[in-house]
Amino acid sequence: MKELTEVLKDWEAVIGLEIHTELTTLETKMFCGCKLSHDDAPNTNVCPVCLGLPGALPVPNRRAIESIVKAGLATNCQIQKRSMFYRKHYFYPDMAKNFQTTQGPVAFCMHGRLDLEVTGRGAAERPACAFGADQAESLASASANAEGLSRQMAEGLPEQASGALAGMAAYNTADLAVAERHDDGSYTVPIRILRIHMEEDAAKMVHVGGQEGRIGGAAESLVDYNRCGTPLIELVTEPDLRTPEEARLFMEKLRRIFLTLRISDCSMEKGSMRCDGNVSIRRRGETSLGTKTELKNLNSFKALHDGLAYEICRQAEVLENGGEIYQETRHWEPSRKRTVVMRVKETADDYRLFPDPDLAPFDLSDEFIERCRAELPELPDAKRERFEADFGIKRADAEQLAGDPDTAAFFEQAAEGLSGKAAQTVANLVVNELAAYLKGAGVGLAQSGIVPAQVASLAKLLAEDAISSNQAHEVFEAMAQSGEDPEAIVDARGMRQVSDTGALQPIVDEVLAACADQAQQYRDGNQKVIGFLVGQCMKASRGTGNPKLFNELLRASLS
Repeated sequence: MKELTEVLKDWEAVIGLEIHTELTTLETKMFCGCKLSHDDAPNTNVCPVCLGLPGALPVPNRRAIESIVKAGLATNCQIQKRSMFYRKHYFYPDMAKNFQTTQGPVAFCMHGRLDLEVTGRGAAERPACAFGADQAESLASASANAEGLSRQMAEGLPEQASGALAGMAAYNTADLAVAERHDDGSYTVPIRILRIHMEEDAAKMVHVGGQEGRIGGAAESLVDYNRCGTPLIELVTEPDLRTPEEARLFMEKLRRIFLTLRISDCSMEKGSMRCDGNVSIRRRGETSLGTKTELKNLNSFKALHDGLAYEICRQAEVLENGGEIYQETRHWEPSRKRTVVMRVKETADDYRLFPDPDLAPFDLSDEFIERCRAELPELPDAKRERFEADFGIKRADAEQLAGDPDTAAFFEQAAEGLSGKAAQTVANLVVNELAAYLKGAGVGLAQSGIVPAQVASLAKLLAEDAISSNQAHEVFEAMAQSGEDPEAIVDARGMRQVSDTGALQPIVDEVLAACADQAQQYRDGNQKVIGFLVGQCMKASRGTGNPKLFNELLRASLS
């Protein structure tokens, strides 16, 4: 197959995402009082409601409704005051009652938007020809298709539902996702959000003996209903994404928002956040949509990017060879780096959706919505801008710090009263040393025992050139293991650097006398030899000399 960059020169990818997020910070399930935990023994947190036994009646979780409203407000959605739950019927062991309780055409949150910034190598995935008036034309066509679909869906629905869906026409045409390209090659593109709806998660299936955990070839299948009934929100984007990198960045941004709201742990490894990708392709300049395929249960950012990239290239190869794309659900096999057919895609009719007679329609009050709005924390984009303005740190570091609320709070405490180079030193330690240690130790920030004062002390030692960056790594490891103050570790190990010019100049003179050949090479234009000479100075000083100062003194002596 062709490479992605080559394919995207001739073909335009049209991508939409369905992102499922469990509300793991709640204590109970969506419609019953069962404990919300996946770590307990299988099938111990179940009851007649989540098992769908006859006569059991569901009761909605109020805190789950608060969580989805906050998610909608944080993603610029319109909160629908009136909505209802439906029954989505299918037959599979992961839902004992043979239907999933979910929302219908009108969800709690409708018609939102997130602005996506794409930089660096990621920006190069979208070719230069993808910018300009043609993208507006293609998006207008997609919006017209969505408008027609909205009107079809609205027919025969209750008045509140048809009215909300009819509003999609203005939404789709007023906010087209046209990318704005910047001088440095990066670009910003608005990604529209169709809806965020509430539903219950299914039970966990474990297929024993099959390839990569799939049912095909499995000797037996096990079911754990502990997960069944877990509150789950599903965010559905418009088909505004044009590259796999945009899809990856969108999901990363959404994860940062949900972590900041503290509505989920967003663990893709544990399955509490997962993604389905819908993708089709069309020739550049065309406005009609191609036949889409769905990639199911992409459980990492890499799987999302690589799965979409493969599928785009596969579809291009099929069409260029005169073949046909079928609407189907496919599975991404990371070990083989390919997608395979799972099943032919069901239509809405196959699910026999109808309003759940056991659950009354919801009427959210203005007071409820405004209380949720008042409880919103500072969101990642706003926090990133503040970190840049107040601390003067690099944008990339500010974004990484702002993406996790605990890490952001840790940094603010460690960098309190600092700005510029001093604050950037703290940011470097948190983004690099602290993050690497936590990942290696397999612990969270709260369990690490490391406190902001220790990082601030280590940053001060670096700022004063009391230790080198290499020594800082050693001190950080010792600090994390022992809990001691960095200054005490440095003094106990005799690591404090000498930065007295009067003490270091004799060492420089001695090294230059002993390394006359290398000194002459430098004078002849070989700049790289300065590294060797600095190393000799450090050896002569038994590692106590300031390497930066040695570098400066050597260059001055050799000039």
